[in-house]
Amino acid sequence: MTPDGPPPPSSPPRAIATPCVKVCIVDPESNLCLGCQRTLMEIAGWARFSEEEREALMAELPGRRALIRPEKLGLF
Repeated sequence: MTPDGPPPPSSPPRAIATPCVKVCIVDPESNLCLGCQRTLMEIAGWARFSEEEREALMAELPGRRALIRPEKLGLF
């Protein structure tokens, strides 16, 4: 790095917690991902959400599973 460049980071950034399970199939009836139960807007904005916003949303996700017909959840 040149003397004019920014200093190197002191430590790597913290990993962002995510409910993603790498099963990305959006159910057209509920508009929820069958893998993580998030909407496309939530998935797209995840990195921009605050840690508090992500934690609050993650707390909601188990209840969303009931919005998806059970036979669809048996796909994987």
